Amino acid sequence: MHPANYVPVYVMLPLGVVSADNVFENPEALRIQLKQLRAADVDGVKVDVWWGIIEGNEPKKYNWRAYRSLFQMIKEEDLKLQAVMSFHQCDGNVGDSVTIPLPKWVRDIGATNPDIYYTNRRGSRDEGCLSHGVEFEIIFHGRMGLTLYQDFMKSFRDNMSDFLDSGMITEIEVGIGPCGELRYPSFPQNQGWIFPGIGEFQCYDKNLQEQFKVSAKAAGHPEWDLPDDAGGYNDKPNDTKFFGADGTYLTEKGKLFLAWYSYSLMRHVDDVIDTANAFFQGCKLKLAAKVSGIHWWYKDDSHAAELTAGYYNVKDHDAYRTLARMLSRHYCTLNFTCVEMRNSEQSEEAKSAPEQLIQQVFSDAWRDDIEVGYESALNRYDQKAYNQILKIARPNGVNREGAPKLRISALTFLRLGDDLLETNNFNLFKIFVKKIHADLPYCSDPSKYFKPIIPLPRSKLI
Repeated sequence: MHPANYVPVYVMLPLGVVSADNVFENPEALRIQLKQLRAADVDGVKVDVWWGIIEGNEPKKYNWRAYRSLFQMIKEEDLKLQAVMSFHQCDGNVGDSVTIPLPKWVRDIGATNPDIYYTNRRGSRDEGCLSHGVEFEIIFHGRMGLTLYQDFMKSFRDNMSDFLDSGMITEIEVGIGPCGELRYPSFPQNQGWIFPGIGEFQCYDKNLQEQFKVSAKAAGHPEWDLPDDAGGYNDKPNDTKFFGADGTYLTEKGKLFLAWYSYSLMRHVDDVIDTANAFFQGCKLKLAAKVSGIHWWYKDDSHAAELTAGYYNVKDHDAYRTLARMLSRHYCTLNFTCVEMRNSEQSEEAKSAPEQLIQQVFSDAWRDDIEVGYESALNRYDQKAYNQILKIARPNGVNREGAPKLRISALTFLRLGDDLLETNNFNLFKIFVKKIHADLPYCSDPSKYFKPIIPLPRSKLI
């Protein structure tokens, strides 16, 4: 079997492996679990590096001690590492088992200036991450929003240089938005959203409202305002005038808004990833961004849940192609979720189509020659989920004579814990790891992968 068929497997570490007060929790228990992963031929682990922990108490005061201890243990156990720059809070979303807020000094600013947060039409603020409306606003003790991310990543680079230089860190995923995903916080559980609600647009903070007015005026329509007919979190498309049949989203006004809403987010993502590329240029690793698998209402003409999240994906507009082109400029991998899901497992009511969504996203990415990684969205340890992941890993099958035509770059499995390590679950997982490795022996050298890890090039000019 040709070694390029080998797909490396990473396992996400528990969310609170470093506690909210910056303590490496239960290191010896974790070491035992890491040894079990290594014995199962798992290639590495993935960990959230929380902004709210590292720079939690004072601006520009970064404390990496607990994370350095964690990284050293991972290195000692001969595992690779995917590190997530997590600029969001941990709380209020699916799977959040601990609470890690944004830095206290950021929240103090938000207490007097709540427009730093994404806001829905009724004025409800989502305090889980900063609105990109503050990207160039100098309101954070003399710094812009973008500078906060720049300084954090520079500090990571400076303080983790030994792990970067050794090749242990194979990927830096830049968290942009809620759950570290490239999107608006359109479906927050802590504000009452329940699946399969369409969610709500999140652009009603002062800064984004002003930016939209500039865009509308430039288009010759200074009288146009943000939507007031798009419903609430738990509506269905046809409950609203905006997303219903012949809805506002099909009008000139609706199209201008959706183009602005999506472009505004993508421009911010472009800026942040360009910054990350500059700081990690030359490091032998891959840069990545996570795209959310919003599969509900995919079979509805409006794609309402995608639209509220910032993915302008309708009949005549392919959101993921636009996104892929942007990521390709930065040599950035597209990490995607919901790969374990099948259409047959979804309710008819939600008009959900995860398999078609995955096909669209992966095809768009591969067309622009960027790598695609994937991450399971739910804690599942069953054969059906494993088979679905295996089917997607190499869409054209293995190639015994050479590299497969298509292949994902890596799989990140959710999540290390007692459920995964339960005897029956773990035995099945070990078989799955062998199959995702294409029955090849464990490979510790990333230079032999499908697309070898090389020093990160600088972003291409537009």
